[in-house]
Amino acid sequence: MTGDGGPGAPGVDPQQLWLNERPRRGRRPAFSREAITAAAVALADAEGIEAVTMRRVAARVGAGVMSLYSYAPDKETLLELMVDHVSGELPASDPPTGDWRADLKHIGRQQRALMLRHPWLPAALSTRRTPGPNTLAFLEHALAALRPTGLDGAAKLEIFAQLTAFVAGHVAHEVAQADASRSPGRAAAEARYLAAVAADGRHPELAEALAATGRPLTPEATFTRFLNRLVDGLDTG
Repeated sequence: MTGDGGPGAPGVDPQQLWLNERPRRGRRPAFSREAITAAAVALADAEGIEAVTMRRVAARVGAGVMSLYSYAPDKETLLELMVDHVSGELPASDPPTGDWRADLKHIGRQQRALMLRHPWLPAALSTRRTPGPNTLAFLEHALAALRPTGLDGAAKLEIFAQLTAFVAGHVAHEVAQADASRSPGRAAAEARYLAAVAADGRHPELAEALAATGRPLTPEATFTRFLNRLVDGLDTG
């Protein structure tokens, strides 16, 4: 996130952020942390994460920029709040079916849908985030789905992290490809280039791959193939 900075040292104290929020004394505040976070999410959804500054968010909620710092003392904290806010859209109460691979694939599809609704989220997850209440609820749900594996807790956390990283990387690529596809001239030029490379005799493996019978290339079909390979290939022995 870019833009104007806030008072105080940067960094997020997770206990202060998630556990020690106390109600204010005196006059009821004009804004809530929830409303400010929702405004920041809406701005990121519309214009990208780079557009989110304390000044822009303040303008959206009709507040003075300095008043926001009592809710989110810096932009890093605001991003933490945004990630957990959208994580609340993930259903965390569905009971596991007992088929952990099917459940894990379902979780992956839910994560993809969330990240496509909020294309800034994969980049936000690329740096370490402290899980807030919504994130923890979904993590608890995922760990429960992995209980039939018999793996220890550390291994289950690793699998969930691996799945989340895969989905985030895939969605980032998917969004970039969708943006590129809006330029048909570029897509045609890339196709001509690959055809020339395949015909030059120096890349026989690539030529064979490009000549192979095509598989469905819709975003959903491609994601499903990759997800199946990941989950079906997990070793729980």
